[in-house]
Amino acid sequence: MSSIPEYMTAKHRECDEFFTEAEAAVAKKDWSLALTKWQSFAGELTEHLAQEEEVLFPQFEQATGMTAGPTQVMRMEHQQMRALVQSLDNALAAKEKDEYLGLSETLMVMMQQHNMKEEMMLYPMMAQHLSDSEQLIEGFKARKVA
Repeated sequence: MSSIPEYMTAKHRECDEFFTEAEAAVAKKDWSLALTKWQSFAGELTEHLAQEEEVLFPQFEQATGMTAGPTQVMRMEHQQMRALVQSLDNALAAKEKDEYLGLSETLMVMMQQHNMKEEMMLYPMMAQHLSDSEQLIEGFKARKVA
């Protein structure tokens, strides 16, 4: 059994791996590999954000009564990341190497800062306040397989 911090941090690392691989493929103009890795990243990111926004954040807010705090900031950052992902999608589709690499640098910095806030502050708070965190994680794993 894993905890929310362990599981969600591992998911961050998976996303980072796909992201880095996509970036490396774009740098080499290997557009086919870039697209494959990018789609893996985008799928993992979409699933990860959904797990947070649809399950973890609402349960945390209900348990703590904090609705205008850290989860609100994380949701706002998720929207910024989604906008960048859309721009990266467009750059990749157009095979715009320089545009893609510039945007990917911006997204990488944003993700690093965002992930650190979640890993150092929010996930430990969730682990403290959510009594059924093991069931949540098992549900995430089952949902991903389905």
